Amino acid sequence: MKVIIHLTPEEEAKALPILLRHSPGMVLPGRTYVLSEEALRALREAGIKFSELSREATAPSLGEVAGERV
Repeated sequence: MKVIIHLTPEEEAKALPILLRHSPGMVLPGRTYVLSEEALRALREAGIKFSELSREATAPSLGEVAGERV
């Protein structure tokens, strides 16, 4: 799952070395990042604060949407 976050300038300076090691994420304008759950976990473990803006919606599996044929 991908998560969109925003960092302050101070937190971004602390986060960049971690992100370079842990994430093939995407950088958007305004200190906004699209990251994996693994990268977010690494940021949390390092005590870096961020604002979560959005999470990727997960599509239901075929088993969840398939009903019985009548």
